[in-house]
Amino acid sequence: MRKVIAAINMTLDGVCDHTAGVADEELHQHYTELIANAGIILYGRITYELMQFWKTLIDQPSRIKSMDDFAVAINKLPKLVFSSTLQDTNWDSAQLSDVPLEEKVLELQQQPGKDVVVGSRSLIVQLLNSDLIDEFQICIHPMIEGKGLKLFDPINGRIMLKLIKIKTLRSGATIFYYEPTKAKPTDD
Repeated sequence: MRKVIAAINMTLDGVCDHTAGVADEELHQHYTELIANAGIILYGRITYELMQFWKTLIDQPSRIKSMDDFAVAINKLPKLVFSSTLQDTNWDSAQLSDVPLEEKVLELQQQPGKDVVVGSRSLIVQLLNSDLIDEFQICIHPMIEGKGLKLFDPINGRIMLKLIKIKTLRSGATIFYYEPTKAKPTDD
């Protein structure tokens, strides 16, 4: 069974914004390794449109090895986009989903192959509320943004997590690896 991994960046105050954070060589290498070991990545429209930047580096490399390596890896990885407004992905390795998110994730979990990575805040929230995330890789950047979308808004209720690993980058960004656990019932 394929594992569903939610992988995303956020600031110390919980703001999830793809333009906030320290996008250095080590962070690019981390995400290059993650997607090289994935079978597919899921995006919502907003994040997908931001990620199309990487497609431009295929034809015109940046000459920054870590960025160019990430661009090659993300270009190869199949992408599934959940959008009610996009008509075309304009990326050979991307397609629009023809079924709702939860249904598609349940289908993907049953297929053989490499893990499913979820890279959009909106999809992570939906899958959390449907209990369909197997692992979190949350990269917390050492900064307070002060404004913006919070990663975990709106979550339906308490979700208990078990820390399985920590990876600290030279920039001070820290990647926390968690698995959701089932809450133990309490005696009333």
